[in-house]
Amino acid sequence: MRSPSRYKFGLLLVALARAITVCKGSNQHILGGFNGHSHAITAEEVIPEGDYIWENITPTKELVWHGCFKTRECARLLVPLNYTDESGEEAAIALIRVRSKLPVDSSEYRGPVLFNPGGPGGSGVDFIRGSGDRFAQILGPQFDIVGFDPRGIGRSIPTATPFQTGAEMVLWNQQMHIMDGTDDGVPRAWARAHIFGNLVHFGNLVQQHAMSYVKHINTENTARDMLRITEAHGFSKLQYWGFSYGSVLGSTFASILPDKVGRLVIDGIVDAENYFSTLWSNNLIDTHKTMQSFYDGCYEAGPEGCPFYAPSPKLIAQNLTSLYNSIRKKPIPVVTGTSYGIMDFVKLRSTVFSVLYSPFKFFHPLAQALADLANGNATALYKISETPTFKCACGHEPELTTTDFTQGFPFLACTDGEPIPSGLDYAKQQRQGLAESSEWGAMWFNIPLACSGWPQFPRTHFQGPFVANTSFPLLIVGNTADPVTPLWAAKKMSKGFTNSVVLTQDTAGHCSLSTPSLCTAQHIKSYFVNGSLPAAGTICEASRSPWPTLDRGLLSLQSTLSVEDRQLLDASAALSRFARIPRFF
Repeated sequence: MRSPSRYKFGLLLVALARAITVCKGSNQHILGGFNGHSHAITAEEVIPEGDYIWENITPTKELVWHGCFKTRECARLLVPLNYTDESGEEAAIALIRVRSKLPVDSSEYRGPVLFNPGGPGGSGVDFIRGSGDRFAQILGPQFDIVGFDPRGIGRSIPTATPFQTGAEMVLWNQQMHIMDGTDDGVPRAWARAHIFGNLVHFGNLVQQHAMSYVKHINTENTARDMLRITEAHGFSKLQYWGFSYGSVLGSTFASILPDKVGRLVIDGIVDAENYFSTLWSNNLIDTHKTMQSFYDGCYEAGPEGCPFYAPSPKLIAQNLTSLYNSIRKKPIPVVTGTSYGIMDFVKLRSTVFSVLYSPFKFFHPLAQALADLANGNATALYKISETPTFKCACGHEPELTTTDFTQGFPFLACTDGEPIPSGLDYAKQQRQGLAESSEWGAMWFNIPLACSGWPQFPRTHFQGPFVANTSFPLLIVGNTADPVTPLWAAKKMSKGFTNSVVLTQDTAGHCSLSTPSLCTAQHIKSYFVNGSLPAAGTICEASRSPWPTLDRGLLSLQSTLSVEDRQLLDASAALSRFARIPRFF
């Protein structure tokens, strides 16, 4: 039996936050990855949270599902905070599911498939709350589609934040500065990282016992939580589909629990060794390919299909460079009606980089926005990555959660990774190295910089090696022009897992969901349903295009598809359309 005092430890953090909260910012479910950008895959088909209060669900060691968000079921599962002391403190993991259409006693019922949207720090609850029906269309009615907030994230407790109120958290985020390619912002951003680290280390009213649990918010423990979730469903082996950082989580699970792998898909692969070394040094290998795909696609679409068209891809690139130079000299003030701000060089660069994550949804809008900018109008470009202005709902006592990616990220990434030197000189050297490796490296530097002020403690959790003969082979999916998880990493990680297969999707964008591909959807469905792996070397093409003139041609070829294939492609396209712009720290 669980001692009441153990669970009270976790609830105390939330209760204190609720008791002292007087104002709250608008609830911003912005997930998305790695870069100071989040890698989380997100969806804007979000079901309003309304008055649903997670504290009304009593956490239990058995899964007890409650109706939530009209069409979903929610639960809170108790797991050990420290798996080396299972009689000690506990964490409560928030879960959501789209329930299988089959009864659990049906011979065709296949149990839960767990999802992780990336980050690290992305909310699986938000992910499946918004996109669960689409994943159910792809995998079939025999599976439960299950999302969860990893320990420390979102509605799971203990809560990973050093702040006492939602308002404090939002205001902190509004003060963030993005690297602009110069040295000027490095000292300020470095100092900011140390403030955050000090808040975590020394704590405050809400988090006065923070360091007693921060070290337990790591990927190894989250992997073990996934096994507990699977077993609570009555199954012994994990079925899982993880994106971006979710590939680190999946690789960790396969390495430490190889005999518990049922079906495991990792999509948008991170070099886990590089991640746990806190280097973040090889993510941008293919970013130039993604950018080039914008230039090439715009040219191929022609003036009718691409508003930023020029007579060659090279000229399109030159025109974008001209905009960079122009906006650096003369920023443009913007008032959109829902927010306001300045379109300057940093905002333009970060928006273009963010769009590389989701070409199917954003390439054509970006082209139109750049054409507008060339004519002196920055509104459309600003709105691509617009965040609504902060609104204070004073007088209420809402729960303090960390569904904002920027809060959960360092708790996982910096706790997972090896400690890095905390000095400013090292930060400058690291930024210089990333800047020399990629034109986008100065912005990417926000990721390792976030860990420079992190509290120091021994890393005793799993950090590799990523080698295993799993009970079922892994399916590893990578894009040929992924801006932040290069195909190279997929091939590297595959070498460590016996009989795993790399499925290549020949598209630009982050993870397979960035562009619809019927071929990819078919292979992933066959893997989960039948255990069928694609042949080694299989390459899947895009089934849709972000450019209207090119997309019409692809659509005309799909008129003969079967009903099942049409549904698969529609679900794939819907997931690609629901992508959101990731945020910088």
